[in-house]
Amino acid sequence: MGSLSNRQLKCHIKAKHRRSLGPSCSSATAGSYEVTSKTTLKRYAKRAEYDRAVVHAILDEAFVCHIGFVADGQPYVIPTGYARDGEVLYLHGSVGSRMLRALESGGDICVTVTLLDGLVLARSQFNTDMNYRCVVVLGKARSVRDPEEKAAALLKLTEHIIPGRTQHARAANDRELSQTAVLAIDLNEVSAKVSDKNTNDDDEDYALPIWAGRVPLKLVPGTPVPDPRLDPAYADDIPEYILPYRRPTEKA
Repeated sequence: MGSLSNRQLKCHIKAKHRRSLGPSCSSATAGSYEVTSKTTLKRYAKRAEYDRAVVHAILDEAFVCHIGFVADGQPYVIPTGYARDGEVLYLHGSVGSRMLRALESGGDICVTVTLLDGLVLARSQFNTDMNYRCVVVLGKARSVRDPEEKAAALLKLTEHIIPGRTQHARAANDRELSQTAVLAIDLNEVSAKVSDKNTNDDDEDYALPIWAGRVPLKLVPGTPVPDPRLDPAYADDIPEYILPYRRPTEKA
């Protein structure tokens, strides 16, 4: 298949996969993931979440996942970008990537995604903690060989970074596609863990003359900085999807 235009790729996605370019790409978001022996939380089990909507929201908001795998007997954990399309996670990288080559062989994989929401400052060091939302995905990856699925996945990866960008940015050409490997991981064995709490001090510590409470944390975009080689005619032509920039799950 030759290079596809952005329009052709988006038509392909709608016609073949019946999915939009937005973060919620599947109508099958209702219900929960099956709890397995591997996804059952042993500590702080009350923080466990298996609801698909909760898992999807975390995956759609975060930017980076960490991939745990073993290559030639050596464990690795590598950070990388990703995108969710329904019940599938897509990863991409160079065809020469050690990580992608190892995952293509069908070895077990562990994917983690974490959002840090705040600091919990207790009156004791022992009870000082963090509020967070995280997802763990277990399974195996498959190599995406179909040219159309591969091109659609790369579009999805761009849209995950900044929804709307594929309306303007050039689509990948044949040379770029040949240099890029794409892997897919089905969301079958999945769990989330959510901590959203206040301080939990020992009773005798509440009388200590120490400030205690929560410090909320949030990823906030700065002012866009034009590329040095940007045509001055476009310097002030910032698309609406960039300014103001927000994540898919963030309210306006």
